[in-house]
Amino acid sequence: MTNHPDIPLSLGDLCRPERMALVVYDMQVGIVRQLGDGGAVVERVGTVLEAARSNGFPVIFLRHLSMPRELMGIYQLRQAMAWQRKSSPDEVQPWFLRGSPGFEIVPELAPRENEAVLDKITFSAFEGTPLSIILRDRGLTGFAICGVATEIGIEPSVRHGADLCLLPVVVEDACGSGHKEAGERSLANIAYMGDAIMTDVAGITAAMTR
Repeated sequence: MTNHPDIPLSLGDLCRPERMALVVYDMQVGIVRQLGDGGAVVERVGTVLEAARSNGFPVIFLRHLSMPRELMGIYQLRQAMAWQRKSSPDEVQPWFLRGSPGFEIVPELAPRENEAVLDKITFSAFEGTPLSIILRDRGLTGFAICGVATEIGIEPSVRHGADLCLLPVVVEDACGSGHKEAGERSLANIAYMGDAIMTDVAGITAAMTR
């Protein structure tokens, strides 16, 4: 008879501090202020964060980091030109330089000393960061994710995490988007793939505090 691992089939199965961490994605001043409903997103993420902190879940923040223009390569310059609608690399302005006000996590969600803050230049939270090492070294098999933006960074992070054999939990109403329809499409795509457990703020806070 084959011995099967203990497979979490529900949110309740996975949502334990010894199994899952909370990942708070790019809740930075310069990103949140671009959202029409930024304040509401901060409030919902804050509710999830407080539940995680109160119940002993590991918490890891991600921040998007810009390179100085002199260190931007072909892809980064091309991407910045597209996003900033510039026709020349000389017109590009790095939006999220280290130490700039827009780079910091919004003060309502300020990380604590016992929480990690990882900087990245990619959209996936796992590319070029020690996130997967941190989770695996703790013996964790899953991660819940909330923050912004769904269509830009949360969807690729969920897919990448699943490819690393980690179980994603997406807190749908605590994931903000810069473009409503694009965000909804991303959530629908994630749900269709079936890799992630989809939940909301009420569901995950109840699971964390049981």
